[in-house]
Amino acid sequence: MIRQVSFLEERVSEINAPLAHRMRPTQLQDVAGQSELTDKDSWFAAMMAEGRAISCIFWGPPGVGKTTLATMMADAAGLPFSHLSAVSAGKAEVQAVVKQAKQQGKTWLLFLDEIHRFNKAQQDVLLPYIEDGTLVLVGATTENPSFSLNNALLSRCRMIVLQALEAADIESILNRACKHLQQQSAAFAVDADALQWLAESCDGDARYALNALESLFEADAHKQWSADAVQKQSLRRAARYDRDGDAHFDLISALHKCVRDSDADAAVYWLARMLEAGEQPLYISRRLIRMATEDIGLADPKALNIALDAHRMFEILGSPEGEQGLFETAIYLALAPKSNAAYVAEKSARKLAKQTQHTDVPRLLKNAPTKLMKQLGHGDGYQYAHHAVDGVVNQQHLPDGVQAELYQPVDRGFERTLKERIQWLNEKKGRGGQS
Repeated sequence: MIRQVSFLEERVSEINAPLAHRMRPTQLQDVAGQSELTDKDSWFAAMMAEGRAISCIFWGPPGVGKTTLATMMADAAGLPFSHLSAVSAGKAEVQAVVKQAKQQGKTWLLFLDEIHRFNKAQQDVLLPYIEDGTLVLVGATTENPSFSLNNALLSRCRMIVLQALEAADIESILNRACKHLQQQSAAFAVDADALQWLAESCDGDARYALNALESLFEADAHKQWSADAVQKQSLRRAARYDRDGDAHFDLISALHKCVRDSDADAAVYWLARMLEAGEQPLYISRRLIRMATEDIGLADPKALNIALDAHRMFEILGSPEGEQGLFETAIYLALAPKSNAAYVAEKSARKLAKQTQHTDVPRLLKNAPTKLMKQLGHGDGYQYAHHAVDGVVNQQHLPDGVQAELYQPVDRGFERTLKERIQWLNEKKGRGGQS
């Protein structure tokens, strides 16, 4: 038997609910941000107006409206709504929703939060019910779905990317929330500059901002909060960062590309962003060493030494003093002449090596430490370069039938000198650059 809940009980329950829940908008036009979905001419608004719902994946950072939009979609389409979290739910919970839907003969909207937590087998359980219309699946994830969701599920769901909210959007939400809280305590107020600080410090997460505001209300509901008081009461939100997630890879990608593009200011900015977010300095150091070889190479041979020295400096000094070497390295690498010629040569050489593994080492290059090897002709005809004029000899160095010009230096930095050296060697050898 279903117990009837009185209006008074509903009101008490609503008051006791977290502020973020109470401030959840019920109409699309009241949703902050996500204008590509909320604008009246958007496809999403048109779908809502038509009373339809589609299986989709909301991908975006925390506190940007994923749950809100899913709830609105269910309301607009008149569908029963179930909310599960993949952190704690599994196949049994999904099957329970399916059973309920089939018993009532209705399509059910299943909102599955943290859907990236479902493994392949759990994801596969959803497929037939999406296919036959038993479920409209709305998944929510903060992780890149292309890495965590299988293709069969992705092909049945529309991908909807949500962005972190702008500070102005969150400030508007906080102003509305203040008015809501003043219905409980008229003396409660937060100065405009304090609300601005809260909005800017929450990293685009409306839920976090509302929770912070609620904590002020709980601390003193009869106080006018100044910016200084708010900052002392609140702990600034840690930067949104997961060393195993997208933010980790996005930030190191930004650092690498700014070094490659010779933008020292941007490089040290992204380096600072990673360190402030809690990234391990030795991880950054290892990536800087890689940049020194991949993007600078022999255009400036000192770059690798500087990167290695910075790594050693951090091992000796630790944080924070040892991090100075990382900034010095990032600046040096960004301003150094660039060449990926050595990196390209490596990849080309590996490819050629795989293709020609069957070929034998030329006899003249073979080692001949024993009498038998000498009798077999190992080393026959080898010219000792130090005995030659200018130390240059012209002899076979690659297997029979293999020709390659793998290293192609650029006209920048020290590689210009190396290019001239190669040209001179080829002239001395009387050939066009073959090894």
